[in-house]
Amino acid sequence: MTRTLSVLLFIVVVVVTVAAFAAVIRRLLGVRIGPVRALLAGVLALFVTAPVLSAMAPADPASIGTGEALLLGATAVIVAALLAMAAVVILEVLLPTGSLPGPVEAWKGWRRRVARARRYATIVRIALRHGLGRFLRGRPQRGPESAAARRRLARSLRDALDEGGVTFIKIGQLLSTRRDLLPAEFVDELTALQDRAAPVPWAEVSEVLAAELGRPVGEAFAEIDPEPMAAASVAQVHAARLPGGERVVVKVQRPGIAGVVERDLDILLRLATTLEERTAWGRSLGVRGLALGFAEALREELDFTVERDNLQAMAAALAASPDRGVTVPEAYGRISSERVLVMRRLPGTPLGSAHDVLAALPGERRATVAAGLLDSMLDQILVHGLFHVDLHPGNLLIDDDGALGMLDLGSVGRIDGVTRGAIGRLLLAVGRGDSVGVSDALLQLLDRPETIDERDLQRVVGALIVRFAGPGGSAGVAAMTALMRTFTSYGLGVPPSVAAVFRAVATLEGTLALVRPGFDIVGEARAAGMRRLAETIRPENVRGVLEEELATLLPVLRALPRRIDRIGEAVEHGRLRLNVRLFADDQDRRLVTGLLHQALLTVIGTAAGVMAALLLGAGAGPRVSQGVGLFPLLGYGLLIVAVVLVLRVLVTIFRHE
Repeated sequence: MTRTLSVLLFIVVVVVTVAAFAAVIRRLLGVRIGPVRALLAGVLALFVTAPVLSAMAPADPASIGTGEALLLGATAVIVAALLAMAAVVILEVLLPTGSLPGPVEAWKGWRRRVARARRYATIVRIALRHGLGRFLRGRPQRGPESAAARRRLARSLRDALDEGGVTFIKIGQLLSTRRDLLPAEFVDELTALQDRAAPVPWAEVSEVLAAELGRPVGEAFAEIDPEPMAAASVAQVHAARLPGGERVVVKVQRPGIAGVVERDLDILLRLATTLEERTAWGRSLGVRGLALGFAEALREELDFTVERDNLQAMAAALAASPDRGVTVPEAYGRISSERVLVMRRLPGTPLGSAHDVLAALPGERRATVAAGLLDSMLDQILVHGLFHVDLHPGNLLIDDDGALGMLDLGSVGRIDGVTRGAIGRLLLAVGRGDSVGVSDALLQLLDRPETIDERDLQRVVGALIVRFAGPGGSAGVAAMTALMRTFTSYGLGVPPSVAAVFRAVATLEGTLALVRPGFDIVGEARAAGMRRLAETIRPENVRGVLEEELATLLPVLRALPRRIDRIGEAVEHGRLRLNVRLFADDQDRRLVTGLLHQALLTVIGTAAGVMAALLLGAGAGPRVSQGVGLFPLLGYGLLIVAVVLVLRVLVTIFRHE
């Protein structure tokens, strides 16, 4: 029993001593140190104290008194703490704080790495299973030369993306809109990803419905078709009829996709980060920002309450605009949830597979449909600030008469009034060929650096306008790539909301080309912009704008005479003063204070070190006790102060915060 108590007492003493060392070291260094590093430093100081005391003690310990022994012990403890502090500084130099995860983060990170490695292996197996392994070897491969070979490869790619899951299907959907990038065989096959994904068995779907609705499926619907109308990457759609007789479609999320989506997005973001860091084209396109936007949009699509709200907002926006022949389905919010969305059923065929419908429409009607879709998108962007960011052919229904219905509003873009105004001015300036106006609008839209050569930017933009927006020009992928490179070369950052506009327009371009091959999106956008300009300068509109502006300026105008009178009175009596605060910004004050603090510590530490060296070299001086001189005692004390101050400066320099 006595031995057990002794062991416990020893453990308590060791723990308290280590904790005390750790607290003192953190306090003396004056910076935040992680608890693990502080405890390791305390353990090091504890184990170093005994050897330091042995080295400092005289050959005959019995020759010193109690006071001298206590002084030697305190000196040994201080020296051990200094050694531990030096070890912390060296560790900060080699491994700065934050470069290694903590124990909890390391465990979670290890689990994520294992899951990511398994997903990598799954992706590779899928590619090998579908005959795509030769494209993973890192060497350029010759593509298929015949149409039949391209179709076989495209079918293999489609099957691999379909088996890969939601994220890869979404990437395939985006690629299916880029007929200027991919051969027709690939576009045709990837379009099938938008309405022919592998369906989920009805048993699993009914479980999701019952769990989300909180009642049996038979009570919520008068009838529902177990066979899906379409199986998309995130969900599948079933035709149904409500007890009241309304024909609806029920969108049900695929079970268990959230975990797979997060793993795939993690892989995608890591790949995008690597490409942006190591490739010039990755930096010019801002692939990490694009990947982040794609990830955010995909996460929104997994929450059907977001799509329900977007449908209601878009319906209100379309109702407030002139009829462009574009509608959205009505959402039934009372029987919808995060994984189930019930909507009114719209007539029509998915645009990606509506070849017969398009072929039956006259050329003029197809041009009218394309122009109406473009006008609707411009209304959404310029007037309402709420727009569909992913209008690929699978997200549009077309009726026999050419009426369009927008689907899948799980992810929409939103921009404020200032951004809408800048985009409108940009379109008008492009239509006029005004490089100065285009540059000014771009500088309002984008995040500009501190310094920029605006004149040179105007020349470059003017060349782009002549090349891509002039007669016979085409605002295709080359124009978008050139524009992105221009942004990067001048250090202009693209905000996510503006990037969403670019993405929406790029996706819409491929859809318009499917509706009406050869559709001049630049010319039509220019004409639409001029129509909107003509509408804004109509007398009734001008009067409304003037009334709004006057209502805004009235409080300012009312207070202006009083302010002018105060300024005049101050000038007349000599009381007018101009105050300029040099360090008004808090960041500037912290920077200057920190620099002065480090400089002061350096000067004091250097002075203490010089004084310590002088005292230690001046002999013993007056005796404090029989074995201890005053000069060495003061010298070692100043040396301790100098070391502490210098270590504080060094640890501040080497910390990357």
